[in-house]
Amino acid sequence: MSFKKKYNFILFIFISVVIFAGCTKEKTPEEKMYTVLEKVVAAEKEFEEQQNPLVTLEKKEKGIYDQIIKLGMKEYDQIVKLSDEALLLADQRKELMEKETNSIKQSEKEFTKAANIKDKFEDRSLTKIANELYEIMMERYKAHDELYIQYNEALKNDKALYEMFKNKNLPLEDLEAQVNKLNETYKKISDANEKFNLLTEQYNDKKLSFYKRAGLNTSE
Repeated sequence: MSFKKKYNFILFIFISVVIFAGCTKEKTPEEKMYTVLEKVVAAEKEFEEQQNPLVTLEKKEKGIYDQIIKLGMKEYDQIVKLSDEALLLADQRKELMEKETNSIKQSEKEFTKAANIKDKFEDRSLTKIANELYEIMMERYKAHDELYIQYNEALKNDKALYEMFKNKNLPLEDLEAQVNKLNETYKKISDANEKFNLLTEQYNDKKLSFYKRAGLNTSE
């Protein structure tokens, strides 16, 4: 091999090593945390997509309930028809809630990776923000667990109510008891949803604080 060819070969190897080293450079804790948080956003996309359809179904069901209440037993056939429609809506609502919850579970799976990153920042103030962010998000997941439990309880009670409407000989006190049970469940749903939304807002604010402190470029 000539000196020139040998020199060119060595230069090629050197450049390749430098490029490879640059490509395999380990991410900083800030960059790792950013990756985790953005994967959480992607995981919750399906959750976001269920919100409007779920609200639409809930409004339809409420409209059916109001119609049934206004009807007398002389229009029993119409009551049965409307009750069957409401039962189908309950099944559709359950399907959307399952999709929503699966999305949140996937989000949680991604977010728990932050546990191994949140204490590795050189900037102590960044570590503090990251730990607060982690605590808020884990509470948010707990709030959604409660929301899921209560929503499924409400769906079960909703279906029981519409089956009751189809019973011509149903005692009024039984119907009233079921409505009261539903009202209690929906109050729990409202409380859980309010807590979940509050924690979501706190999480987003804390995440933005983390990005700013870490000097990460973000469109948020």
